[in-house]
Amino acid sequence: MESEVPAQASGGIERLRVLRAAEGRAHWFLGTLAVVRASAEETAGGYSLIEQVARPGFGPPKHVHHVEDEQFYVLEGRVSFVCGDHLAMLEAGGSIFLPKGVPHAFRVGGDGVARLLQLTVPGGFDRFVEEIGTPARDHGLPPDEPPPAGLLERMVELGRRHGFTVVGPPMSEG
Repeated sequence: MESEVPAQASGGIERLRVLRAAEGRAHWFLGTLAVVRASAEETAGGYSLIEQVARPGFGPPKHVHHVEDEQFYVLEGRVSFVCGDHLAMLEAGGSIFLPKGVPHAFRVGGDGVARLLQLTVPGGFDRFVEEIGTPARDHGLPPDEPPPAGLLERMVELGRRHGFTVVGPPMSEG
């Protein structure tokens, strides 16, 4: 159970928030499980922290954030990232910084799922996750189904409101 404990006010944050392993707002997001570990609201706008679990082959369309910088930390699995002209293949323990204004994408490789921590600064990407996703019934992956019709168009529309632009297709296998 998620716990909030009164804490000494510090930097505008007035509550200590403790999450256990299977806690947090879970959403089925683009075929993945995304668990909001810290929202912009909870961090006074400072950052968002999202844990994401994705199947092999998953990858978002190439996009560019106009507001947030992103840091990804691979907890489990193998993930390839492209940022501008740079390609990085990471395994558990690897991390990558993706600066705002630079087109990027990633793709889960291998045969198993990948678990990632995604930190966005300033916070707010959690709002996009919650708007385009659906509340998860549990902390497991969603059913393995084709994406709904019109999902890319919805991403493009919501991206305008959430400060990013889709600029290309997902990364190809390689």
